[in-house]
Amino acid sequence: MKFFKLLILIILLALTSCSNKSEQSPMSKSETLPTITVRHDFPDTLVVGTIYSPASFFILKGDTLGYDYERIRAFARENKMNIKFHVASSMKELINFVENNKVHVAAYEIPITAEYKQHVIHCGAQNETYQVLVQRTGKDTLNNVTQLIGKDIYVIHGSNYEARLRNLDSEIGGGIKIHAIENDSLISEDLIDMVATGRLPFTIADSDIAQINKTYNDSINISLKVGFPQRSSWAVGKEWKWLADTITYWAKSDNTIARAREIKQRYFEMNKHHRDSMKAMSDSLNNLVENSQNPGNEKELKKIYSRKEGDISAYDQLFKKYAATAGVEWTLLAAVAYVESNFNPQAVSWADARGLMQIMPSTARSYGFSEEDLKDPEKSVYVASLIISKTNKFLQSYIPNNAERLRFTLGSYNAGVGHIIDAMKLAQKYGKNPKLWYSNVEEALLWKTHPEFYNDPVCNFGYCRGTETINYVRQVENAYRVFREYESKRNKKK
Repeated sequence: MKFFKLLILIILLALTSCSNKSEQSPMSKSETLPTITVRHDFPDTLVVGTIYSPASFFILKGDTLGYDYERIRAFARENKMNIKFHVASSMKELINFVENNKVHVAAYEIPITAEYKQHVIHCGAQNETYQVLVQRTGKDTLNNVTQLIGKDIYVIHGSNYEARLRNLDSEIGGGIKIHAIENDSLISEDLIDMVATGRLPFTIADSDIAQINKTYNDSINISLKVGFPQRSSWAVGKEWKWLADTITYWAKSDNTIARAREIKQRYFEMNKHHRDSMKAMSDSLNNLVENSQNPGNEKELKKIYSRKEGDISAYDQLFKKYAATAGVEWTLLAAVAYVESNFNPQAVSWADARGLMQIMPSTARSYGFSEEDLKDPEKSVYVASLIISKTNKFLQSYIPNNAERLRFTLGSYNAGVGHIIDAMKLAQKYGKNPKLWYSNVEEALLWKTHPEFYNDPVCNFGYCRGTETINYVRQVENAYRVFREYESKRNKKK
């Protein structure tokens, strides 16, 4: 009897702990959605429907981010509600969640069309998108749709982009060379990337998708509109008009508008490039070794934030101090700092990663440090060393080879270990080697930009921009090689 009383007490304490959380993770795939009872006052927990996407809702470095995510979280906090997310795998499923009272609100951009108005009430701020031509920047940039005549434009077969392009071709009297690609594994972002790298001349994309991609690659131009405006907004079920009115009223306040503008700028305008200038860094370091007595080195030293002649950076002693904690060579910590922040302890990324080692504030808090602490280079390097050590140990049971595991650890540092585990599972499922990074797990990570893969039952962390993580791993490895070679040369000179 005492045992059962103790068991009941433990369960009650667990439930109390859950109810005190201000925000809960997306539901697991096995969890059943509750049916919500309609009432005209705010619930204790706002249940939100969404879809994984590069703009609306995604997970990075263990943190949940997204334009719609941040705004609905602000609404819940201002109205003193907890919040819980249910992630749908498609627009159809999300509309079903709303229509059948499985969620209070869909915080996702649902097109305002006659079709959707039959099922939901749109609410909140209205966003406007339109289709644009994606082309490379340069003197030959097109600025009028009539200039599309005679041009080769690539779109995915059966997409709304193909339909719009064929209508536009008819409108201007024909002559556009439309190439409809038959490939189920391609998405709009793939074609944008092909244009950015010069493999394709032109494609069509929605302006919001194009804007996000431009923040990663400024070699594209998206200024030419080729489609009509499409309005979209959040939505609630037909029985929840009072909630729709409340959300709309909240969205129109000056504070909400200002905050939304700030959030939009971070996701759709801020540059998201990682450094990729290894040759310049290598040349700079080699010049320091070969010409160590040359007074002109002062200029070179300033380029890499060095305070002492011959150092890689001003923080070499910190990297050396915490290399053992991380379980890696100190030059690897230097390489991570170089790629993450260019040795700038004041750096703040678009995702709010901070400091020399670009650590998320929530991650810092989990190790007992504050957001303010991340401005301190020593604390930043220390936390980074703990993250690298913990991740490396976690991956030991998956990746026995030390050199291979280092690549997986770097990928996890950039994207979060959850996305890397997802990619390993996808690699295993689709015939790749889950213990090898190059041409195997890195390729599977690329798949996680595709809904068919990040919605796969083996995945738990949704959308991931795999190209960024793949480039990151290569950049850190390149910097690591350059720094090791430089340190070796410098030691021989002593």
